[in-house]
This record gives sequence, C-alpha cells and structure tokens, in this order.
Amino acid sequence: MKNINIFKSVVFGIAASVALTGCEKDFLEITPTDVLNDSSILNDSVLFDAFVVNRYLGVKLTNKEGDSNQPGFGRGFEYGMWSSLTDESIYNNNDDTWLIQQGQLAPENLGIAGTFWARSYRSIREINYALAHINEVGMSPSHVNLLVAELKFIRAFRYHDLIRNYGEVVLVGDHVTELGDDYTDPALFDRRPIAEAMAYVTSELDAAAAGLPVSNSGSYGEGRATRGAALALKSRLLLYAASPLYTNGSSDAQKWAQAAAAAKAVMDMGTYSLYQGGYGSLFTGQGSNQEYIFARFYNITARHLALEIANGPNGYGGWGGNVPLQNLVDDYEMADGTMFSWSNPTQAAAPYENRDPRFYETVLFNGAQYRGRAVETFRPNGLDSPEGPDNWNSSRTGYYLKKFIREDLPIINPWDVAGVQNWIYFRYGEILLNYAEAQNEAVGPDATVYEAINAIRGRQGVNMPALPAGLSQSEMRDRIRHERRIELAFEEHRFYDVRRWMIASQVENEEAEGIRILRDGAGNLTYEVVTALTGKSFQDKHYWLPIPRFEIQASNNLLPQNPGY
Repeated sequence: MKNINIFKSVVFGIAASVALTGCEKDFLEITPTDVLNDSSILNDSVLFDAFVVNRYLGVKLTNKEGDSNQPGFGRGFEYGMWSSLTDESIYNNNDDTWLIQQGQLAPENLGIAGTFWARSYRSIREINYALAHINEVGMSPSHVNLLVAELKFIRAFRYHDLIRNYGEVVLVGDHVTELGDDYTDPALFDRRPIAEAMAYVTSELDAAAAGLPVSNSGSYGEGRATRGAALALKSRLLLYAASPLYTNGSSDAQKWAQAAAAAKAVMDMGTYSLYQGGYGSLFTGQGSNQEYIFARFYNITARHLALEIANGPNGYGGWGGNVPLQNLVDDYEMADGTMFSWSNPTQAAAPYENRDPRFYETVLFNGAQYRGRAVETFRPNGLDSPEGPDNWNSSRTGYYLKKFIREDLPIINPWDVAGVQNWIYFRYGEILLNYAEAQNEAVGPDATVYEAINAIRGRQGVNMPALPAGLSQSEMRDRIRHERRIELAFEEHRFYDVRRWMIASQVENEEAEGIRILRDGAGNLTYEVVTALTGKSFQDKHYWLPIPRFEIQASNNLLPQNPGY
C-alpha cells in the first residue's frame, strides 16, 4: 500500500470506505472498510467508483469537527458553526471561536479555522490520483467521462475553499505528489495570483458542467454533483472575483458582467426555483426540493451533530451552542419593510412583534413558542436564562438558534435519532442574490435586479414588501447586501461577504451585543442591549487567514505567509 504526502502536511493511505447501494437517496450511506491498497481500487470498478464518492467526505482533522465518516466537505453542522466567527452569532462555550472574534488569529492558532489548507490539498491530491489512474480501471468511456467531470467539480470546490480563505494559492494541476518527492522544489510552493487561480478553477468548472448530468437520477445518487452544482460554484467564484477584496478595491464592470452571466446560466437552466413551502421548512427536511442545487444529504447511517441539543435553550436541556447576536436581530426589518429602531418607543416596548417572517424562523427569542411553551430568557427566574437549570448553557446573548432546528427531534437523548437535516451548499436563493448584486454593479438597478430580489422577499411564507422603485445603484447595493444578511443567515456566507466587500473592518469591530430582559412583579418587561462578548477585534490582515505555521515549516520555509502574520 502506498503512503502519500501532500506538502508533508498529511500522510495517509488510499482507502475506499463508501459502498454505493444503487438507491438514489441512500448513495452516501457509509460502510467503513479496512484500508485497501491502490491495486485493489484500480482493479475493481465498484471500488473505484466508491473511491470517487468518498471524495465528498470531510476528514476530521481537529477536535469538534464532524466525524470523518460523514458526507460533506468538512464544514456545516458542527459545534461551533461558521456564523460564530461573524456578527451573526457567538459560540456559547467558546470551543476555539472567540480567539477569531477577538482578533487573536495567528499562524500558530487558527482555532476552528485551522484545517482548510491541509484538508483541501489532501483532497486535491486524492482527486489527482484518481484522475491519473482512471483509464486503468476498465470502465466504459461514458462512465469515465462522468467520473472525470465529478472529480473536477470536487477539486474545484476544494480550490474555492482555499482561494476564499487564503487568497493566493498553489496550483498543483494534475500532479500527484509522492513520498520521496523533492520538497525543496519552489514550484511546489509557488502561490499564484488570485486572478490566475480563479481562471483555472472556473475553466475546470466549465469542463465539469459539460460532463455532469442535469439531475441525480438512476444509479447516480442524490447528493452527487450535477451540472447545476458546477455552474452554481462558478457563479459564486466569479462574484467573489469581481468583489473589492479580489480587485484591490476597484470596480470592473466587465468582471461584474461575467458574474451576472454565470448566475444567469443557472437561472436559465429552468431546473430550479424558490421553495414555496415556508422559509423555515426549507432547512429542516431530509428530502430534496426545487431550491436545492447541491446539498449534503443525511440518512439513518450518516448523521451529523444533533443540532437540537447542541443549540437548544438550557431550560429544555440544550447546550446553548451558536447563539444569535443582537447585531443580527436588529437588522431584521419590520413587516412593513421599514427598519427596526430602538429609538421608536412602540418598537422598543415590543421588539419582537411585526418583524420580517424570516426572523421567527431563524431566532428563538423571549416569548417565542417552542416545544409547547414560551421561551423564557427574562430575569428573574426565566427557565432559559442564567437563573434556569444548567445555567452554564444559558445564552450569552439572550437568544437561541431556530434555523435548521426540528421540534420533532428530541433534545434529551438524541443519539441515533436526531442529526438528520440536510446541509445546503448551493440553493437557488443564493443564485438570485448573486445575479442581483453582479447585475447591479455591472449596469445598475434594472428591472431584472428588482425581479430577483423581490422574488426572494415575496416567496410564500415570507411575503415582505417589494423594494421601492427608483433606487440608485448605491441604494440598491445596500439593499442587496442587507437581503443577503437576512436570507442567508447562518449559511456560511456572512464571513466571506463582509470580507469580499471589505467592510469587515467596520462590522467586525462593532460590539458583539445581546439583550438583557427584566420582568417585574406585574409581568412587564424592560429591554437593555448589553455586550455579549468583550474584546471584539478585526485587523486588516484578517481579511485572509494565515497559513498554519506547520505548513510553512513543512515546506522548509518556501511557502510564503500571508501579509501581517
């Protein structure tokens, strides 16, 4: 059996631990096997196909990550979610998230953000191995072409994670590194300009899209890449490529037009549409729906962390988890489309009434109905306050997470029962937002920009008022950014959005706020905005993650570090 090393960072064996069942919804059921040598994989088309499917898995590289035998690219439903590195939430019990919120990020300690480099290049090496040997397996040309397209998509996804976290990256092409390679070769550590990396990855996505099926059907199971997934990833990458962080603060109408065209290509497929069954239920189902473009599907043998106990209120036996910040709560509009304001006496006296319906599907607040009773974060004696049971799990912000949470799954003893929600990587709502932003920057707020945003605001169950006519390009830019904040909350967009817009130095230096609610003997409530996490800090160097120190040392100091670290 070969042992393989990628930039000396991870040594591993060739293994295939996924068995395909042939059932569409069960293709990612996990059946661990013993480690196999490469000759076994190359002499068995079923094992090789399983090896390809296994590339969707996110290997566990640090504490509090999803287990290595779960479908996914290594992020999603975990203890500390990516939202808790932003102004959306904080993680109640830290777990290596506060150091990022408090500006202490360093090459020696990246907290929960420390695994992208090793995980991504490990996956790229595995994919290159498969591409280098696929013609030795003895499969039909059509199946080879399909798997090549699938592998190119997965590799492009890994590069997308590298680019959006580190900026300039090493492009290894199809090279398969081996133990014994000359690791003093500077070419192995040559970080290429972002524009070059973007061009390479988007060209790979064009090739992938051409070879992938429009839908998951037959033996090509649900959850595997499709043409829409490749085009959606291209849309996201080109949106990033046109954004200020990627263009040194300039605005290039041609790049924005390319990003708009990439989003429009997904829209013009006619395959996807906005889900009309309710905003909340979009994120709690186990099956697919018309808004899903690419998702991680869970089933009975491939659960993730039980969200209900991990994020539930302490009065119900939950652990608190990723608790929404007041900063986010304040940004939900009133139901009439106006902004909430603490300066408005009526709104300040009842801050949770008449808000955007998406607020009620995203945040559990004092008075929200949940599992047969109202949430109680008030003091004194609120069941879900620090004066309730298990007070170490009470929310530091006065709120708890509602999005993704299912009330039909247990909080107490959820093991082997809960943890079955899907994690959505791409959905049609994001594509509409991508298009609206890019089109507005390219030509201004034309009718198609309004149409895209108003479709999201007007979906069944949301029914927010349409945007006012006559907005300027700058005003529309603000409205689109606001809509992304609300519509995509907790879906791992905010961290990258505020960086690519280059507003992180503003919003990530604002206080991380929560709410303190006092109830008097007559039941009257008063509200006080308080600091939920002290020391919030963001420096310009934090626009990119540092490459872990170990990776620099493993390259014999040939790998350049990001500026400021």
